[in-house]
Amino acid sequence: MRHTGSCHCGALALAVELADDERDVLDCNCSVCTKKGFLHLIVDEARFELLRGAPIVYTFGTHTAKHMFCGVCGIHAFYRPRSHPNAWDVNARCLDMPLAGWRIKAFDGANWERAIEHLR
Repeated sequence: MRHTGSCHCGALALAVELADDERDVLDCNCSVCTKKGFLHLIVDEARFELLRGAPIVYTFGTHTAKHMFCGVCGIHAFYRPRSHPNAWDVNARCLDMPLAGWRIKAFDGANWERAIEHLR
């Protein structure tokens, strides 16, 4: 099923293809995800489409992750994750669907190197 979403002002818009039962998202406790309030939905390249806009890119640490945000409203709707650099990580909070149906699982991103082994 195709789901759309956007940043707050709508300058960035996206679409993702999800299976009907695909409702698991990760809540990471690292410093950047905690401050952004990001709920991680990792989707393959073929299941993500940028419909509108050009995000601003921010990197830090290893510079593998490409954190993207709207240059108008500042919302982080999606990015290229360090854990899956050939996929997209969509903020479930930015999809046009209620959070009530999502299963939120904790991810210990504060200890990323140790925690990633349990994710893959």
